[in-house]
Amino acid sequence: MRKFKFILLSVLTLLYIGPAMTSCDGEIERYNIDAPDDIQQKIDSIAEEKAKIDTGDTVYVTIANSIVGAEDCSTPWNGATSQWFVVPSNRLLHIDFINHGSEANNWNNWNLRVADASENKVELFVLRSDAYGLGGAVLSAIENNYADCATAAGYEDMWEYFRSVMDGARVEMEIDHSKTGNVYITATMHTASGAILVEKYHHQVSATEDIFATLVCDGSWFDVQNAYTVTSKVQALEDFNAVSISVTGMPKLLEIGQTNYWGNSVATVTFADGSQAVADTADVTFSVIPDLSSVGEKTVVLSYSKTKLGKSGTTVLGYYKLNVVSNVVSIAVTRMPALDTYYIYDQLEGTKLRFDTCGIVVTATFEDNTTGVIDNDLLVFDSIPAAEGTPEVKITYVGSTNDFTTTCKVNVLKGTSELGKADYTNAWWTTFTPDTALQAGDSVVYKAMLYSLSAENFQSPCVILRNAALVEYAVTRMDHFGWGDSFTDDVLKESNWNWDIFKQNLTYSVVTITVKNNGDGTANVRYDVVYPNGEKHFQSYAGITVDSANLQTALVLQESYLVFFE
Repeated sequence: MRKFKFILLSVLTLLYIGPAMTSCDGEIERYNIDAPDDIQQKIDSIAEEKAKIDTGDTVYVTIANSIVGAEDCSTPWNGATSQWFVVPSNRLLHIDFINHGSEANNWNNWNLRVADASENKVELFVLRSDAYGLGGAVLSAIENNYADCATAAGYEDMWEYFRSVMDGARVEMEIDHSKTGNVYITATMHTASGAILVEKYHHQVSATEDIFATLVCDGSWFDVQNAYTVTSKVQALEDFNAVSISVTGMPKLLEIGQTNYWGNSVATVTFADGSQAVADTADVTFSVIPDLSSVGEKTVVLSYSKTKLGKSGTTVLGYYKLNVVSNVVSIAVTRMPALDTYYIYDQLEGTKLRFDTCGIVVTATFEDNTTGVIDNDLLVFDSIPAAEGTPEVKITYVGSTNDFTTTCKVNVLKGTSELGKADYTNAWWTTFTPDTALQAGDSVVYKAMLYSLSAENFQSPCVILRNAALVEYAVTRMDHFGWGDSFTDDVLKESNWNWDIFKQNLTYSVVTITVKNNGDGTANVRYDVVYPNGEKHFQSYAGITVDSANLQTALVLQESYLVFFE
């Protein structure tokens, strides 16, 4: 009973005190509590430390900014990025976020930048959500299931499907920094339709130093919800035996007295998983060494016996042939190169141009009065002075006893104008030709020699179709790609590119671009390209919707340079 009375007394006391806390007009009086000045800092510090608590193998990461980019998708490329997430070696970073894209273009979604641990965080590569890569990314290593998902949903156009489902997709991204010296990225995108899109990529990185990752906006924004690290899933790489070895770049001709039968050869090993790697010459054994003291065709046999990871494995054999000839007494150009005319402008004058050897044939005469073609790898070609004229390029063959020279005359002509920077430092959307107005039925033709960094397809000219207020209808690239409100499925795209050699043949290509106002509310764009080796290719776009009464066009470049000559 005493305990009960004490409790009851306490309650009555509280009831009695309560009315004293109200003012005369019935409102509750305000009371301030004097808190320490740094209380919010302490609360934030406690929250941060709590977020980093190691719960077993999982270490949670504090999200500094959950909303990345403007929510109306107006943030341009690289205009906003998430925090840098550190990914130590042997750890896997998991990021959960909601992707929001404008649906205007495939790339207006998430992008992932991966950088090294240096103070400036040097970019290693960028992986785009649309199975494309920038920087050091290797496009052939990007895997995805987009086509299968599009087909299952009844779409003929994979990218139309992709754009329609990516806005609002919940993304689970794994960035696995394996101690094997590789990073494995898997992005699993859960769409509102129930489809699950998956993109995978792997790239070689430091096996011991941290790497860093950040999400990059491009007409998109993200709601980052969660991030944590766990132990890497990839603790060891599967090993495979070699199944074959092949040789390229070997010398085709040796004089009697010359002994370097390997020269600049490259041995490529194919492994059981289908992958290939260039063999270290120290790991190549020559089973048959040719007799170089007599004239005739010789066979070199070589072997390789290491696995993909460099362990001892199955031995594979390869071979190549070469000719041993009498000593050279003279050389001469017996077929001119495919490219014999170079165009320059002010930025190139006073410098040197690389002589393009495609198509040239240099023939040697030997002591026994026989002749034979000398492989270009055995010749030294001088560069071309970047000045108007008809210089003779010196060509040298270093023989076993003497050096022999000949020349090849080329033409260096001054162009009419230029676009871009000769050092390829012009960034995207910074370098344009003046706009040309096109009346109905009119065409404009640009003809130029292209110089390019030649690292990416887009380092080549693009055509802009727009009106007088600079509102774009479409932008078309030389590599079978374009965008804009008028770049729809109705645009007929045709080309005959060989993508295996596209980039390497950009520099010294002669590009003729024709833009026509058809006068019926459409325009056509065509690229006719002659590679320096003489091959001809084209890219065309037909039926681009425009206002035929209000159409003008211009060219834009990225990391490339044009010298116009017509």
